[in-house]
This record gives sequence, structure tokens and C-alpha cells, in this order.
Amino acid sequence: MANIKSAKKRILVTRTRANKNKAIRSKVKTAIKKVDAAIAAKDSEAAAIALKDAISEIDKAQRKGVFHKNTASRKISRLAVAVNKMA
Repeated sequence: MANIKSAKKRILVTRTRANKNKAIRSKVKTAIKKVDAAIAAKDSEAAAIALKDAISEIDKAQRKGVFHKNTASRKISRLAVAVNKMA
């Protein structure tokens, strides 16, 4: 356990940021699962709507520094390709 005051603060700050990042990642995963579910159900309208929401969540995560910009682009690209193949 840390004895120095600044080290104790770093532990708290790290824990807080980790929890925030985990919540953001969870939202992204949920959005991606919704797109995948719509694709599996062959519902193109629902897939398009879910894709729009997923892109929004991924972009937010990238802006907040949870995802690298290339990771975000790759995720968006793969989802868009999957939705476009279905249509």
C-alpha cells in the first residue's frame, strides 16, 4: 500500500478513470452487439439505425481517449461493411 500522499491520490485517480473507461467500453460493446443482432435478424432498417448509434458511441470513446483513432476507424469500418453487405 502506498504511504506517500501523492501516490495515494494517484491510486484513487487511476481507479476512477479505469471505471469511467470501462463504462465507455461497455457502451461501445453494447452498441456493436445491437448492430450484430440486427444483421443476424436480417433487419436492414434496424441495422442502419443501430449502426448510426454505434458510430456515435465509438466516436465519443475516441474523443475521450478510450480508443485510439485507428481502432475507432477500424471498428466503424467493419460495422459499416457488415451492414452494407446485408443490404
